[in-house]
Amino acid sequence: MSDTVKIVIGNRLGKGQAVAEGVRKAGLEPVLIPGPGADMKVGDVMAAEGAALGLSFCGSGGAGAVTAKAKYGHEIEFGMRSPEAGVTALQQGKRVLGFGFLDTEELGFKIAQALQKELDAQAGQA
Repeated sequence: MSDTVKIVIGNRLGKGQAVAEGVRKAGLEPVLIPGPGADMKVGDVMAAEGAALGLSFCGSGGAGAVTAKAKYGHEIEFGMRSPEAGVTALQQGKRVLGFGFLDTEELGFKIAQALQKELDAQAGQA
């Protein structure tokens, strides 16, 4: 496993490019799942990539998040509509975050920053 911190992004409509750009600008590696229905593959791609976090986007983000929980046991939160809600869920230990259709750089950037901060704090405690 590499030291690169990956965040998997799956969007029901095949979008997510802006979120991926925000993750990239925060210094982490986005893994954008291509094509429609990508939200349903978030858990599978997280496992394949060794990703630290998954982001699911559909009406509520719930379908992809629930699927990831059922298959891999990830802690999830969904139905979120803002970057701040995602940061709070991340701070509460959730590892798959489900949002409505919110493809913005701000969301990717803020989530990635919060994840990196958490990982840095964990490394400092080791």
